[in-house]
Amino acid sequence: MVESKLMVVMPTYNEAENLPTMVGELLALDLPGLEILVVDDNSPDGTGQVADDLADRYPEQVHVLHRSGKLGLGTAYLTGFRYALDHGSDLIVQMDADFSHSPRYILRFLEVMDDYDVVVGSRYVAGGQLDERWGWWRQFLSWWANSVYTRLILGLRVKDATAGFKCWRRETLEGIGLDRIRSNGYVFQVEMAYLTEKLGYRFFEVPIYFEDRRIGRSKMTAPVKIEAALRTWQIRWRHRKAQRRNSA
Repeated sequence: MVESKLMVVMPTYNEAENLPTMVGELLALDLPGLEILVVDDNSPDGTGQVADDLADRYPEQVHVLHRSGKLGLGTAYLTGFRYALDHGSDLIVQMDADFSHSPRYILRFLEVMDDYDVVVGSRYVAGGQLDERWGWWRQFLSWWANSVYTRLILGLRVKDATAGFKCWRRETLEGIGLDRIRSNGYVFQVEMAYLTEKLGYRFFEVPIYFEDRRIGRSKMTAPVKIEAALRTWQIRWRHRKAQRRNSA
């Protein structure tokens, strides 16, 4: 992959303990043109201040956007994507700050990026794996949502429809049109996956080991799961006539 400006977008809520180590591991990749954007939703544990301290320490590489409250994962990513596009990023990585997504996979993403419009860190292709600490019921629900439910309703070919670890080309995000994304919770990932395929963008799934978060509690609550199941039907109807937008 030729040298490109790469921005890693990480939404945060109560990630004060994870964030310094995550930023350190990302910077240790030593990728030319890499920048990090933290989008913090006014975390009560002080994540926003931790992010500001990191931005002071690495002013050319770490940026912070503060939001007024817990406004949702989808809008956090949309805010981050728009910032990255406005600041000239060629490639945009989305990932969690809790080490469910290991920074080392970004190097693999970049190895194959020349041939694809988006690369997905996938738990459900050959070689992908979930943390062994997940219980069988949690594993079953995740498999069902990704490999059965969303694929049947939306006709998706991607095996990890709710993957939150991806590398996008700027032209892909521009062509999808961020203004027409309506999902806010974890179903945001499904809506982006659906439009990626419906609009004919090339995707590739890189197998990853999905580690359970190291510190803190999961934000994937029962209401969030129910919302995702119901809104999958809305996504199909809303984008039934979708066409690519012209890139800038």
